[in-house]
Amino acid sequence: MARHSPFPVIGRRILAAVPSIIGVVIITFLLARALPGDPAAYFAGPAATQEAIEEIRVSLGLDKTLFEQFFIYLGDLTRGDFGFSFTTGQPVAEDLTTRLPASLELTLAGLIFSLSLALPLGILAATRPGSWIDHGVRVLATAGVSLPTFFTGLLLIYVFYFRLGIAPAPLGRLDIIYSPPEAVTGFYLIDSLLAGDFELFFAAFKQLILPAITLGLFALAPLARVTRAAMLGVLSSDFIRTARANGLPPRMVLFGYAFRNAMLPVITTMGIVFSFLLGANVLVEKVFAWPGIGSYAVAALVASDYAPVQAFVLIMSLLYVFLNLAIDLLYTVIDPRAGVES
Repeated sequence: MARHSPFPVIGRRILAAVPSIIGVVIITFLLARALPGDPAAYFAGPAATQEAIEEIRVSLGLDKTLFEQFFIYLGDLTRGDFGFSFTTGQPVAEDLTTRLPASLELTLAGLIFSLSLALPLGILAATRPGSWIDHGVRVLATAGVSLPTFFTGLLLIYVFYFRLGIAPAPLGRLDIIYSPPEAVTGFYLIDSLLAGDFELFFAAFKQLILPAITLGLFALAPLARVTRAAMLGVLSSDFIRTARANGLPPRMVLFGYAFRNAMLPVITTMGIVFSFLLGANVLVEKVFAWPGIGSYAVAALVASDYAPVQAFVLIMSLLYVFLNLAIDLLYTVIDPRAGVES
């Protein structure tokens, strides 16, 4: 049987994403203009005269028609210019350079923590349905998704920082006595290792533990439930019964056949959870003073600062598109039939 190249599949997925990206650019531009309030009046201040407000409106380009503003926006995007943030006083691209890696590092750490628990617990629950382990996993998953992230974060801070004193103060990515590592990837854990500074690595790791656990507990519920349901469906399949009847080792049947076939829905859920956490971790960032993109976007939204809000929505949408592409490619690795059927 001839092997099918994955490159046509990649090309089709990329072409299919182009209309989505165009739509996101248009909708982002229109939604930002639909924000309540007048940004010119906000930045001019309550005591500003009408002439001063008009001058600021001209400097922001708000005196032009909507079509003119849109084409100016497109031209800026082609140059990688996301505009200027009046809330921080810096170009939006510079703000994103520091804040987006912070959110990505926190989200990835939370996802890794949740996967390290959800996959084993889901497999255990599926292999022992109706047992105390199965009921315990259900209770843990329900508690994880029921508790708001800000409450979980505050509870962890109270227990491990205030009461036990074993966690560092929730003051962002590093304690005030440390300086950030030289920016290479923007991930403090990776950059500190690249610099060979292990003390800085452990300092950044300690700051990351509690917010990552807060996010991870919230993501644990859907991942554990999908893993359990997928494994239950596969374990009751005919080919699993055939493999067991042929005398294959239980570990090979469980991980070599059952778990591999149950991975597709788990990967789909993992992608959805990751994209949701990346855009919705603003509460965790606020609780732990984490300088991420979520809190940055909320501050810009309150101030009716168009440029950061546009950049946030656009970046999140592009990340979601590329995440879906990565999931599609993982499908072809786990099950080559997915690439052929595409």
